[in-house]
Amino acid sequence: MIARAFWATSGYKLRSEPLPIEGSAVLIGAPHTSNWDFVFMLAICWRTGFAPLWLGKHTLFKAPFGGIMRALGGIPVNRTNPGRLVEDVVSKMATGKHFLVITPEGTRGRRKLWKSGFYRIATDARLPVVLAFVDSATHTAGFGKAITLTGDVKADMDVVREFYADKRGIRPDLFTPPMLREESRPELGQ
Repeated sequence: MIARAFWATSGYKLRSEPLPIEGSAVLIGAPHTSNWDFVFMLAICWRTGFAPLWLGKHTLFKAPFGGIMRALGGIPVNRTNPGRLVEDVVSKMATGKHFLVITPEGTRGRRKLWKSGFYRIATDARLPVVLAFVDSATHTAGFGKAITLTGDVKADMDVVREFYADKRGIRPDLFTPPMLREESRPELGQ
């Protein structure tokens, strides 16, 4: 009901390709340029019947809102000590129909590279990656295509780059173009 109300009043249209997914998937949330992106991703997932799980910096999970963040599917990440994060997330994704929402830009500000956690999690868990978006140019948001990673990091990221090439975040100047460190250092990712 909350998602329906959001789409009726937001001024944005929900546009999603049919997803050939029976279980869980890793969902890339991009461009990530505003706090509103979080609201959009919840509304997209709820409206399409997926339970979102998402990674957030551990400080978001302190009182007084920590319980709410966890209830909304949040998984705290301590960036200074990520430890077994990938293994823990992969085990959570093994059951049910979940979308693990990851913003590979890592922040709402412009960076040089995307973080590669989504790639490692999807590969380790053998999950498809769904390309989700918020596009302020067309006032649309939703799911794009689902892709299966091949292990060829550059080729996989070429598909991701092609999809996001015409997407504009709420604050387009803050978008980090899709590029992983592993693409420029083949010994790390191929």
